[in-house]
Amino acid sequence: MKVMYKKGRAGEERAAEALKAAGMEIIAKNYRYMSDSGIILGEIDIIAQDNETIVFTEVKSSSVMGAEGLQYTINDKKQRKIIKTAKYFLSENRKYSNMSIRFDVVFVRGCEPKTGDKASGYIISHLASAFMESV
Repeated sequence: MKVMYKKGRAGEERAAEALKAAGMEIIAKNYRYMSDSGIILGEIDIIAQDNETIVFTEVKSSSVMGAEGLQYTINDKKQRKIIKTAKYFLSENRKYSNMSIRFDVVFVRGCEPKTGDKASGYIISHLASAFMESV
């Protein structure tokens, strides 16, 4: 389990580097929405600001599965959890309340350094506006 945790954290760091390189400001990493009893109700891997937009980003890392397969790991239940956590973040951080919001997914796949993109040894695919809140 520790190896998966380390790979996920490494992927999140690479994703944050890519978002910064794209001109975004990182506001928070691993933001957690917790119950009063300390149970984690939701987590957002990276929260960034892209001009006048707050970007809630889910990061998916894999050494073998491509973005095509990883996209299926962000199901409706996961999306609802991210949206609920984003609403909590905005309620706690009113200074962002007048900004637009967006839900992105960054896929990080391990590879040989010669084919890496933006971060040596990784292929990074950024899917902006990957999902939206249903009205």
